[in-house]
Amino acid sequence: MSDLKQLPLHALHAAHGAKFVPFAGYDMPVQYAAGVMTEHKHTRDKAGLFDVSHMGQVLLPPSADAALETLVPVDVIGLKEGRQRYGLFTSPAGGVLDDLMIARRAGDLFLVVNAARRAHDIAHLQKAIDGVEEVTDRALLALQGPAAEAALSRLLPEVAAMRFMDVAELGWRGMALWVSRSGYTGEDGFEISVPAAAAEDVAAELLAMEDVLPIGLGARDSLRLEAGLHLYGQDLAEDISPIEAGLTWAINKVRRKGGAREGGFPGADRILTEMDTGAPRRRVGLRPEGRAPMRAGVPLFDAPEGGAQVGLVTSGGFGPSIGAPIAMGLVDSAVAPDATLYGEVRGKRLPGAQTGLPFYKPTYKR
Repeated sequence: MSDLKQLPLHALHAAHGAKFVPFAGYDMPVQYAAGVMTEHKHTRDKAGLFDVSHMGQVLLPPSADAALETLVPVDVIGLKEGRQRYGLFTSPAGGVLDDLMIARRAGDLFLVVNAARRAHDIAHLQKAIDGVEEVTDRALLALQGPAAEAALSRLLPEVAAMRFMDVAELGWRGMALWVSRSGYTGEDGFEISVPAAAAEDVAAELLAMEDVLPIGLGARDSLRLEAGLHLYGQDLAEDISPIEAGLTWAINKVRRKGGAREGGFPGADRILTEMDTGAPRRRVGLRPEGRAPMRAGVPLFDAPEGGAQVGLVTSGGFGPSIGAPIAMGLVDSAVAPDATLYGEVRGKRLPGAQTGLPFYKPTYKR
């Protein structure tokens, strides 16, 4: 008997021919009959519907903004109602405990955290904040791609006026849907928190549209990799600082040195120092030569034979929109940006060129 949790839409996924895999304690659809390549390209060309109900949804009192700032290097106090912001839980050592989304709504702060870190993050919040409420009766869907606005507008006409990182509570058939214009594919799109009892109705309405297909974890991973977006546990971890991870932009100005609320978050000394003087490692994009992918965990060397290990691939695979293997990694900052790196795959070193990120330019509606 499996102890994996099931998503509220498990039966719907099965009806669409989903293949399931264990992920973060859940039985998750990894792909459907069309396959990962088709699902990826469909999301880039039209619209894909992802079930991300495994993610944690958390509500905080609106007055908890200052307390939340003791845990994240983010301007929460200055976050306007109807807007959301990317954030990081940092550790006292200056690493990353998780990444999350923070939204300010009329009556609360709404957080979305990673599934594998849900219990950790809620306990972490409860130590610093009173009134932390985990949302357990709602599913979370993500509709992503250039046709996402047209599709969701058929159910919720108001979404057409939303811009990237806007949030809104919208009525549908007598219930409240919590909508943000965001996602994790590099495409325009939306995340929709839905009462669990209505999730199948919402999903079925969207999947009945010609431009919308169900998309699994496989394509979600290749889409976010092309967009240069981090996966916690690989590209982000407790032993990787935000600066090493290329997330300097996520340290909001007001929390930086000289800002009105400088520091005051865990690991601030290390993180703010690295912003000034540089970090020991830096995040890079990699374009391996040939067709063989370099996946997470592949060691990176500075020479085709011998030499020294100078880094590690944190995420890698094939980029369907790129038509070639792509990877992200952490390398020693002393390595020249134009130096060829060599990933050791099954005992053979394969060359790869360092490149900027993202591999695929995002198309968010600003």
